[in-house]
Amino acid sequence: MITPEQVKELRGRTSAGIMDCKKALIEANGDIEKAVVILREKGLAKAAKKMDRTAAEGIIDSYIHGNGRIGVLVEVNCETDFVARNEEFKNLVKDIAMQIAASNPKYISKDDVPAEIIDKEREILKTQALNEGKPENIADKIAEGRIKKFYEEHCLLEQPFIKDPDKKVSQMIMEKIAVIGENINVSRFTRYERGETES
Repeated sequence: MITPEQVKELRGRTSAGIMDCKKALIEANGDIEKAVVILREKGLAKAAKKMDRTAAEGIIDSYIHGNGRIGVLVEVNCETDFVARNEEFKNLVKDIAMQIAASNPKYISKDDVPAEIIDKEREILKTQALNEGKPENIADKIAEGRIKKFYEEHCLLEQPFIKDPDKKVSQMIMEKIAVIGENINVSRFTRYERGETES
């Protein structure tokens, strides 16, 4: 027999819907740890579908690093106020702010990089490859490979996650969508470094 207390505890830990929690607990024979795993496994498949849903709630959070040397403000959105108040969501936002402080991205995603910047970068990289004595067709391929590296350095979602470098930030967020059950997206951020001037 699944009790309301078990459902409440599982819901508190995962932010999943009441019925989803109840089904997972039945499947796990009342074992809450197992139910968490079941919800996570099912959630990853659903998470991809949730990426298109509107996320207008959320929080703006700050992170200060190195005795005030670096400061970050970030806005991360979710679908409901309930999730915005959830500890798991708040920790995710804090992790994203820390990522921005540590890795200094310039853009959120590849889509945010202006085409002219990529074109200019591609030209520079191709010229470098040609200067290294590579043939034209190989130089193009090398430039494309190095553009990928450019995205990893400059786009938040493409960066290796500082707490788990085997994952990109986008994968880490996708896993949280699976656990929390709502679309989550980073809408904007600002990073300040002491002594830095506007370029």
